Amino acid sequence: MFSKTKKTEKIDSDQREQYEYARARIKQKKRLMQHFIVFLVGSILLIIINPVLGYGDDFFIKNWFAWAILIWTFLLLIHVFNVFITHRFMGKEWEHRQLEKLKALQVTRISELKKQAIQEVTVTEVKAARAEEAGSLKKKDLQNPPSTP
Repeated sequence: MFSKTKKTEKIDSDQREQYEYARARIKQKKRLMQHFIVFLVGSILLIIINPVLGYGDDFFIKNWFAWAILIWTFLLLIHVFNVFITHRFMGKEWEHRQLEKLKALQVTRISELKKQAIQEVTVTEVKAARAEEAGSLKKKDLQNPPSTP
Protein backbone atom coordinates (compact mmCIF):
# COMPACT_ATOMS: atom_id res chain seq x y z
CA MET A 1 0.00 0.00 0.00
CA PHE A 2 2.71 2.47 0.95
CA SER A 3 5.56 1.39 -1.24
CA LYS A 4 8.60 3.52 -1.71
CA THR A 5 8.88 2.84 -5.40
CA LYS A 6 7.13 5.32 -7.59
CA LYS A 7 5.19 4.14 -10.56
CA THR A 8 6.62 5.93 -13.55
CA GLU A 9 5.54 5.46 -17.07
CA LYS A 10 8.44 4.35 -19.22
CA ILE A 11 8.55 5.46 -22.82
CA ASP A 12 10.30 3.20 -25.27
CA SER A 13 12.65 4.59 -27.90
CA ASP A 14 10.12 4.45 -30.76
CA GLN A 15 7.57 6.47 -28.82
CA ARG A 16 10.28 8.91 -27.79
CA GLU A 17 11.39 9.28 -31.41
CA GLN A 18 7.80 9.87 -32.56
CA TYR A 19 7.35 12.42 -29.80
CA GLU A 20 10.51 14.28 -30.80
CA TYR A 21 9.48 14.23 -34.45
CA ALA A 22 6.01 15.59 -33.62
CA ARG A 23 7.56 18.25 -31.41
CA ALA A 24 9.94 19.34 -34.17
CA ARG A 25 7.11 19.48 -36.73
CA ILE A 26 4.99 21.59 -34.37
CA LYS A 27 7.94 23.93 -33.86
CA GLN A 28 8.41 24.25 -37.65
CA LYS A 29 4.74 25.02 -38.20
CA LYS A 30 4.74 27.51 -35.33
CA ARG A 31 7.70 29.35 -36.86
CA LEU A 32 5.95 29.36 -40.23
CA MET A 33 2.83 30.90 -38.69
CA GLN A 34 4.97 33.51 -36.95
CA HIS A 35 6.66 34.29 -40.26
CA PHE A 36 3.25 34.62 -41.94
CA ILE A 37 1.96 37.01 -39.23
CA VAL A 38 5.11 39.14 -39.45
CA PHE A 39 4.72 39.11 -43.24
CA LEU A 40 1.11 40.36 -43.03
CA VAL A 41 1.90 43.07 -40.48
CA GLY A 42 5.03 44.13 -42.34
CA SER A 43 3.25 44.26 -45.69
CA ILE A 44 0.44 46.39 -44.26
CA LEU A 45 2.99 48.72 -42.68
CA LEU A 46 4.91 49.03 -45.95
CA ILE A 47 1.70 49.82 -47.83
CA ILE A 48 0.69 52.44 -45.23
CA ILE A 49 4.15 53.99 -44.83
CA ASN A 50 4.66 54.61 -48.55
CA PRO A 51 1.76 57.06 -49.19
CA VAL A 52 1.59 58.56 -45.68
CA LEU A 53 5.25 59.34 -45.23
CA GLY A 54 6.18 59.43 -48.89
CA TYR A 55 9.31 57.54 -47.97
CA GLY A 56 11.38 56.41 -50.93
CA ASP A 57 9.66 58.44 -53.64
CA ASP A 58 12.69 60.59 -54.30
CA PHE A 59 15.44 57.95 -54.52
CA PHE A 60 13.72 54.57 -54.98
CA ILE A 61 11.38 53.20 -57.58
CA LYS A 62 7.89 54.72 -57.41
CA ASN A 63 6.23 51.61 -55.90
CA TRP A 64 9.23 50.19 -54.07
CA PHE A 65 7.07 48.65 -51.35
CA ALA A 66 5.44 46.35 -53.94
CA TRP A 67 8.85 44.95 -54.84
CA ALA A 68 9.74 44.52 -51.18
CA ILE A 69 6.46 42.67 -50.55
CA LEU A 70 7.01 40.53 -53.67
CA ILE A 71 10.50 39.49 -52.53
CA TRP A 72 9.18 38.80 -49.03
CA THR A 73 6.35 36.71 -50.52
CA PHE A 74 8.92 34.66 -52.41
CA LEU A 75 10.87 34.04 -49.19
CA LEU A 76 7.66 33.07 -47.39
CA LEU A 77 6.82 30.60 -50.17
CA ILE A 78 10.28 29.05 -49.81
CA HIS A 79 9.61 28.69 -46.08
CA VAL A 80 6.22 27.04 -46.78
CA PHE A 81 7.87 24.69 -49.28
CA ASN A 82 10.53 23.70 -46.75
CA VAL A 83 8.04 23.02 -43.96
CA PHE A 84 5.28 21.21 -45.85
CA ILE A 85 7.16 19.48 -48.66
CA THR A 86 10.90 19.14 -48.08
CA HIS A 87 10.91 18.34 -44.37
CA ARG A 88 7.81 16.18 -44.63
CA PHE A 89 9.38 13.81 -47.16
CA MET A 90 13.01 14.30 -46.20
CA GLY A 91 12.64 14.28 -42.45
CA LYS A 92 14.24 12.08 -39.82
CA GLU A 93 12.98 8.84 -41.36
CA TRP A 94 14.49 9.75 -44.72
CA GLU A 95 17.79 10.67 -43.04
CA HIS A 96 17.73 7.37 -41.14
CA ARG A 97 17.10 5.36 -44.34
CA GLN A 98 19.89 7.20 -46.17
CA LEU A 99 22.23 6.62 -43.23
CA GLU A 100 21.44 2.89 -43.23
CA LYS A 101 22.03 2.69 -47.00
CA LEU A 102 25.39 4.42 -46.66
CA LYS A 103 26.36 2.18 -43.75
CA ALA A 104 25.49 -0.91 -45.79
CA LEU A 105 27.50 0.37 -48.75
CA GLN A 106 30.42 1.11 -46.47
CA VAL A 107 30.29 -2.36 -44.91
CA THR A 108 30.25 -4.05 -48.33
CA ARG A 109 33.10 -1.84 -49.54
CA ILE A 110 35.15 -2.63 -46.43
CA SER A 111 34.57 -6.37 -46.87
CA GLU A 112 35.61 -6.10 -50.54
CA LEU A 113 38.77 -4.24 -49.54
CA LYS A 114 39.54 -6.88 -46.89
CA LYS A 115 39.13 -9.67 -49.44
CA GLN A 116 41.33 -7.79 -51.89
CA ALA A 117 43.97 -7.18 -49.21
CA ILE A 118 43.94 -10.83 -48.15
CA GLN A 119 44.26 -11.91 -51.78
CA GLU A 120 47.18 -9.53 -52.34
CA VAL A 121 48.90 -10.73 -49.17
CA THR A 122 48.52 -14.38 -50.16
CA VAL A 123 49.82 -13.65 -53.67
CA THR A 124 52.88 -11.85 -52.28
CA GLU A 125 53.43 -14.65 -49.76
CA VAL A 126 53.27 -17.25 -52.53
CA LYS A 127 55.70 -15.22 -54.65
CA ALA A 128 58.03 -14.81 -51.68
CA ALA A 129 57.86 -18.54 -50.94
CA ARG A 130 58.60 -19.39 -54.58
CA ALA A 131 61.47 -16.92 -54.66
CA GLU A 132 62.83 -18.36 -51.43
CA GLU A 133 62.47 -21.88 -52.79
CA ALA A 134 64.20 -20.92 -56.02
CA GLY A 135 66.98 -19.22 -54.04
CA SER A 136 67.50 -22.29 -51.88
CA LEU A 137 67.62 -24.53 -54.98
CA LYS A 138 70.27 -22.29 -56.53
CA LYS A 139 72.31 -22.44 -53.32
CA LYS A 140 72.04 -26.22 -53.32
CA ASP A 141 73.09 -26.34 -56.96
CA LEU A 142 76.08 -24.11 -56.24
CA GLN A 143 77.07 -26.12 -53.19
CA ASN A 144 76.54 -29.48 -54.87
CA PRO A 145 77.43 -29.13 -58.50
CA PRO A 146 76.09 -31.89 -60.67
CA SER A 147 78.59 -34.58 -61.33
CA THR A 148 79.70 -34.96 -64.90
CA PRO A 149 79.97 -38.53 -66.22
